Amino acid sequence: MSALPILEQHLAAAVPASREQRDWAPEDGALPSLYISHGAPPLLEDGEWMRQLLDWALELPKPKAILIVSAHWESAPLSVSATAAGTSLVYDFGGFKPVFYTLQYATPDASALARRVAAAMPDTEPLHEHRSRGLDHGAWVPLMVMYPLGDVPVLQLSLPTHDPDRLLELGRRLRPLREEGVLVIGSGFMTHGLPFLTHEHWAGGGRPPGWSADFDAWAADALARGDVDTLSRFASQAPGMPFAHPTVEHYTPLFVTLGAAERPDAPVRSVIEGYFMGLSKRSLQTS
Repeated sequence: MSALPILEQHLAAAVPASREQRDWAPEDGALPSLYISHGAPPLLEDGEWMRQLLDWALELPKPKAILIVSAHWESAPLSVSATAAGTSLVYDFGGFKPVFYTLQYATPDASALARRVAAAMPDTEPLHEHRSRGLDHGAWVPLMVMYPLGDVPVLQLSLPTHDPDRLLELGRRLRPLREEGVLVIGSGFMTHGLPFLTHEHWAGGGRPPGWSADFDAWAADALARGDVDTLSRFASQAPGMPFAHPTVEHYTPLFVTLGAAERPDAPVRSVIEGYFMGLSKRSLQTS
């Protein structure tokens, strides 16, 4: 157990519920693809957000494996994390409580998934395995909350580009994995203007900044209409830019999620809404 009381309470409720979760079976059909606003380690002290993530996971059959693209691993050529069981975690953050650097999330061997992902790539794009690279906090923070038993193989895929069309194509190649019980996740944050937050926001109070609320409303509208073209033109057309995303790595995993959908241009369901320190935690599910 953790030294974080709220996380301990969450695990005490989540673990029994997770043990009752039904495993994915072929008759369930394809799993959805997800985009998760993953939050920083303090997500693990936010009881409401943890409940939202757990309830979402429990709505779905337990996947056979999870493939996740995180904002925190930008790397080309396309790469995957270490596949061995008990892969280490990357504590890629600073300035938080010491306990966050002691948390563990040991997951099963993911080598079979790595082979399947490699087979889905064209010959012109070989997949490289970083055997010493663990899961970064864009992967393990939300997954520790959603799948607290740690009994699902997890593989992290690097974010090789920020070009929406190329990421949509990457997602399209991953689409068949959903029919095999693999949960494909893009992990970012719907707004991520950290340099522009005020002390009040950092303290967890205040209304969201206008740039955050405006960008979120724009994205929510486009997602509800399945308007991929509009979403792709975020840099030049979205309100709140460039404050909402002074760098774009927390937004662009969305296009892997959409590309992996049965129809990238179909309306998308927003499962989690609201704000965390003024940032939009909008998270969504495709069909």
